[in-house]
Parts: sequence; structure tokens; C-alpha cells
Amino acid sequence: MAGLEVLYSCVGGSISCPQDAVVCFVHWEMIKSGYRCIGSGDEPKGSDKKSELLPTDWNSNREELYSLRYKAKDSETQLLLKAISVDSTLIFNLMNSGTQQVSDLTVNISDHVEADQLHTFDSVFKDTDSLSEKVKTQLLPAQGRAPGQRTSRREEEDERRRREDSDPLRIPIRQPRQGPPPHWRDPMVPPFSVGGADLDPFGSRGGGGMILDPLRSGYPRSGFDPSSGIPDILPPGAVPQGARFDPFGPVGRPRPGPDPDHMPPPGYDDMFM
Repeated sequence: MAGLEVLYSCVGGSISCPQDAVVCFVHWEMIKSGYRCIGSGDEPKGSDKKSELLPTDWNSNREELYSLRYKAKDSETQLLLKAISVDSTLIFNLMNSGTQQVSDLTVNISDHVEADQLHTFDSVFKDTDSLSEKVKTQLLPAQGRAPGQRTSRREEEDERRRREDSDPLRIPIRQPRQGPPPHWRDPMVPPFSVGGADLDPFGSRGGGGMILDPLRSGYPRSGFDPSSGIPDILPPGAVPQGARFDPFGPVGRPRPGPDPDHMPPPGYDDMFM
């Protein structure tokens, strides 16, 4: 990576831990993106000036807390970069002093730095392409552009969608189903013919609407034809040919003995009987 070796050689004598190497790498990504370092600490100083180099006291904090201030090369907007070491990771936080916008990045140190090669630039860093991509997309504002540079409407919309997609609490918008109808629908059946068989007692639409039709249940039928009539119950022709018929008594067997209703008892119509 052009320029990183020169920078690393300048501060190589002060690098004492893998965290220092990661901060040096992120600093160089800031420089490539159009920013210049103006000093360390949270507050401005009278000696602040834009530079591509790290200040002399950039890693002097014994609590492994890094604090660096940057300024866009062609703008007055200032950025405050902080990094804190937590176990085997280094957490970066970048805040725009003008808009108060904040971005962050967590780096697993062992994935990108060889701890036993801190003073050998050729072997100290590993997987630099992945680390560079993380810095550009997660830490730097507007994907590495300086605040003074204008962005198109489409680029702003893409950035907004990227932030929304990365939000774990955001509920995705459900879009109405598009395309052909489901496969379970028969294209030869009219869309409003569902349930029509319930209103067709003669079965002209492919069967009656009964759930348990005794004449269409799939079991062997006895050969009984209701259209021919039922002795002592229905005369021939009382049931139309092919109509659904629900038997209301034993079919083909006359009722034995006298009809119990042929001579009602005295006072049968008395409601208090």
C-alpha cells in the first residue's frame, strides 16, 4: 500500500504493541480519504496544523486509549477519532464535530497484525484488503469521502438503504405478491365458481356439496336408485334422475306391523298431556 510503509517507518520506534499498528493503519486510511491529522487529544491546541504524520504523543496514553483529531483537506469540518482496547479487540469511534454524526468499527487485532513482527513492515500486517474495506465502509463517513465533497441524490439514497438494512431492529416492509397465481388453482375453473356445488343439488357441476354424501362416498353402492321410488314411502319419479338423495329410513324394507301413528291416542293434541 503506497505511503503506508513510509508512515510506519516514521513511527516504528514508538510502536510497542499490536494496537499501535492497527491505529497506524486506520490513520493512513484517513489520510488517503482526504483528511489530515491536526493533533491528539479532545481539545484543539495552538500548535495544531494539518499533517499526514501522527503527532509525537499519539500513543502516550497508558490506558490504551487513543484520541486523534482530523480535518478535511478542503473543508473546515473536523473529526474526532477515538480507539480503546478491549480484550483482543480495538474499538474505533469517529465523530463529526459539526454534525455530531458518529460511526464505529471493531477490529479483531489478531486477524490483521502479527504481534511478534511489530518492527518488520513486510510481515506485520495481514489481510490488509479486508481491514481497508472495513474502515472505508463502516468507519469513514460517506464511504470515505471528505465532508466537503458533494454526493449525488442516488448515492445518498443508497447510503440510507445500507444503514436501514444493517439495523437489526428494523422490520422489513412486506410487498404484495407479484407474478402468476399459485399452482394450486386450476386455470380451467372460473375464479368465482368455488362453492357452487353446494347450490347445485342435481350435481351438474361435478358433484353435490355434501361433505359425506352417501351416494358419492367411494364405497360400493347397493344398486339402489332413488328415482325409481321407495315402496310405501316415495312414488316413482319423486326424486329426479341424478339428484342428491339422503335416505330417511331403511330403504327397501317395509315398516313391520301397523303404523303407530294411524290411530292417535285420545287427547294427543293436548299441550298439557
